[in-house]
Amino acid sequence: MSSTIFSKIISGEIPCEKLYEDDLCLAFNDIAPQAPVHYLVIPKKPIINLLDISPTDKDLLSHLILVGKKIAVKKNLSYWRTVINTGEESGQTVFHLHIHFLSGRAMKWPPG
Repeated sequence: MSSTIFSKIISGEIPCEKLYEDDLCLAFNDIAPQAPVHYLVIPKKPIINLLDISPTDKDLLSHLILVGKKIAVKKNLSYWRTVINTGEESGQTVFHLHIHFLSGRAMKWPPG
């Protein structure tokens, strides 16, 4: 996997508004928020997107969701939308798996 803005954030080369960090993941506020609350949870393991996951990643993926929920609870959110884009046609612009957590406004359906 080539270097991405997220790998540079993980390494500390690029600063972020960190919300959470452990050995497996990092969570931070999105620099171009699409809602009043918009943060990302990313694995430290270099995974491009959901096409790149394997059965051995199941614990990591659940950890990412649980970390996102932990942040939502800390922010007193009662609702949020989670988004994982897979591939350029879906809107993925950074090719390092990441989960968007959005809240603070009504979410419309369909989203795209």
